[in-house]
Amino acid sequence: MNTSFGVKVLLVIICALSSIIVAIVAGLLSHAPGTPKAPAFLRGGGTFTASMLLCLAVCTAIGLL
Repeated sequence: MNTSFGVKVLLVIICALSSIIVAIVAGLLSHAPGTPKAPAFLRGGGTFTASMLLCLAVCTAIGLL
């Protein structure tokens, strides 16, 4: 599929926003009251990276990017 540059940018932005939501949820789920917040931030960052890579890989595999 031959998509324009604007559509590709919008798809990357959608992937980033959905990955941010997944990372926030993962960070909130991994944080326990009374513990430091640093491990939760690291878990959220790793989850964001994995989710973003997965989303971009799927978009590339189906020919959108």
